[in-house]
Amino acid sequence: MNLALPKEMIPYMAQPKAMPVGTPGKTGYLRLGFELDAEGRSILRDWERHAPLIVQQALYFDEELPLMPCVYILSSGGPNVDGDRYKQHITLRPGAMAHLSTGAATKLAEMRYNFSSMDQYLDLEEDSYLEYLPEPTIPCRHTRFLSRTSIRIAPSATLFYSEIYMSGRKYFDRGERFLYDILSVTTRAERFDARPLFREKFVIRPADLSPESLGAMNGYDVFANVIVLTPRTHADRIWETTRPFLDTGQGLQAGISRLPNDCGLIYKVLGRETGPVKKLVRAFCSAVRLEVKHKPLPEEFPWR
Repeated sequence: MNLALPKEMIPYMAQPKAMPVGTPGKTGYLRLGFELDAEGRSILRDWERHAPLIVQQALYFDEELPLMPCVYILSSGGPNVDGDRYKQHITLRPGAMAHLSTGAATKLAEMRYNFSSMDQYLDLEEDSYLEYLPEPTIPCRHTRFLSRTSIRIAPSATLFYSEIYMSGRKYFDRGERFLYDILSVTTRAERFDARPLFREKFVIRPADLSPESLGAMNGYDVFANVIVLTPRTHADRIWETTRPFLDTGQGLQAGISRLPNDCGLIYKVLGRETGPVKKLVRAFCSAVRLEVKHKPLPEEFPWR
């Protein structure tokens, strides 16, 4: 699927002088397909990977769901740089489940000519279950980043998808808070018959309107956006047990809303530091898993 370039990225179309767009090593592609085997275990049945996006073998370390594969997406190229184009296509076939994450934070390097992009396609067939919790995205000075996530999901499937964005390299030299050029992030979902469910898009240009302003991220440095697509019965119970809150002592706040068309929930978190935000996102993921799979999310590894 080829997506038209959004108008906000048109000013950033100059070719990088060192390595133009399309140069080998700058066009990463990853395709993962999960399905059930004859014993009822979810497996990574097929995959295709083009560097710098890579995966290794699926691991089964989740003691609560020992039949669920856990896969880490890695990048062999370091930070995303000027002109990088990445695509990921992840499919869960009927009844399959999987947990996805990244090996480290996604660092977006300084860009002078072009931009970096990530296009993701998530297909969840009947009764499938996916937890996708990538590590935070860190935009450096003059970053230009385009992220587009397209979801097709069956009514009986469940998706937990989180994105965490930092304000920049907060502790680098004298700090790089909100010094990137632009972040354009779009998430949309539909059924397999093309019936639309929701679309969310935010475009942040700090030079035009600072995210530090009141009503945006006033005083906060970390923003988490969590999408939960699940049947209405699950969504109702998750909604009833999840409360918005504001903790000025920890510098943390969260809120929850319903998505249109009875397709699920959206959960947003603001924080001053990455650790508490990640912990809150994992706690919410655990609540979702308890509702859908009747098992909690294990504690995060101490080195993560």
